[in-house]
Amino acid sequence: MKLTNRDIRDEFISDIRNIILSSRNAAIRSVDWERVRMYWKIGERIILEEQHGEERAEYGTYLLKNLAYKIEAEFGSGFSVRTLEQCRQFYRTYPITNALRSQFNWFQYRLLIQIDNKGKREYYELETLNNNWTGREVGASD
Repeated sequence: MKLTNRDIRDEFISDIRNIILSSRNAAIRSVDWERVRMYWKIGERIILEEQHGEERAEYGTYLLKNLAYKIEAEFGSGFSVRTLEQCRQFYRTYPITNALRSQFNWFQYRLLIQIDNKGKREYYELETLNNNWTGREVGASD
């Protein structure tokens, strides 16, 4: 079967579309990964400031309220007290940055850190990786 000019143009257009879509998806994954790293770093910094490496801090709640007040004014509502608490919990749950998985976004990690049982959390991490679960699927599975 001989390809016509129209077939070649359609294939060319399809290739260009695939390049664009692939690049968009890669950009989204890159942004998601940087966001995860940002929240991890925020959690690390909060722990260092409020606890000086100790398990508990006496003024942690006050610190987070003040931080949220200052940061939200500049960066918006994505840095509420609740989000900062999640950052702190994220760092506590995943204290080794190299253990973070670039395939997971912040929504997935927020769901995973709610699972107190380490074995159960690891199970959901593996299932998410193996089955390419979205955040909704992770949340629905628990």
